[in-house]
Amino acid sequence: MTGRFHSFFLLVTALLLFSCGEGEEAIKVSLDKREEIFFRPQVPAITYAYLPQYSHTESFQRHHRLVAYLAEETGLSIRQVFPDTFDDHINMFGQGKIDISFSNPFVYVKLANRFGARAMARIIEEDGRAEFRSQIIARRDNKEIQTIADSRGRSWVAVDPSSAGGYLFPLGHFIAHGLQLDDFSEVVFAGGRQENVILGVYAGLHDIGSIREGSLAVVADKIDIDQIRVIDYSAWYPGWVYAHSPRLPREVVEAIRDAMLRLDYAGNPRHREILAAARFIGFMPSDDRDFDLIRDLSDKVGLDLE
Repeated sequence: MTGRFHSFFLLVTALLLFSCGEGEEAIKVSLDKREEIFFRPQVPAITYAYLPQYSHTESFQRHHRLVAYLAEETGLSIRQVFPDTFDDHINMFGQGKIDISFSNPFVYVKLANRFGARAMARIIEEDGRAEFRSQIIARRDNKEIQTIADSRGRSWVAVDPSSAGGYLFPLGHFIAHGLQLDDFSEVVFAGGRQENVILGVYAGLHDIGSIREGSLAVVADKIDIDQIRVIDYSAWYPGWVYAHSPRLPREVVEAIRDAMLRLDYAGNPRHREILAAARFIGFMPSDDRDFDLIRDLSDKVGLDLE
């Protein structure tokens, strides 16, 4: 009898003696038949991350159905991971901890320039466009801010230095209207959360805020959004994009992209539920050239892509 089997035998005997109460008959266990138990390592999964512009709870609620669909359709093991910040998302992609990135186009261009990420699909927004824009907001009762020109000398809260709708697009809009960064009394960032920008303006902590269009709906159950007024909009730019790590095999990328493109919002009730939760209505093919406009804008406003 080997030492390992002897230890196992003693453990089983002790458990049996302990489990038998007074007056109870012991149950005889035969050890003639034994099966060796082997460790089975977890199958590596493809990691999928939604740039954390909202809380992790919101990210999960929006995307877990889509992740499950992609796994089912492709037969691949896919799991969602949750970076804490925009910088975490970028760094995790570079470290090989994110295989499929869903991000704004500004972060995509950084991933492409730094780590060789490649676009595979763009989303079609709920309004039917494959583009989106930012909103510049203020409190409705702030009578001193009526137009974008009134932003001069005011406090501006933006989402994150890597936010497209929450920083890059409005910065380009401000510069196009003659406002530079040093024309604001301060520019602060809200930890990568659209909700925090809105709440900061609502609470009167900042005069203006910049968010991606559609974000007000996320806090409609928390505040009276009628107290928030949109004072201006940025131009339209290429929409959110799915990109893949250069480490993923081509056949894996094609399988995932094809599954995305098969989603049918209009004709399939299950697909509609998946897409409605994610807050878009479909996908279209995409490649890196779609985002040259973002590179041009970044150069124009002096934001680093490296």
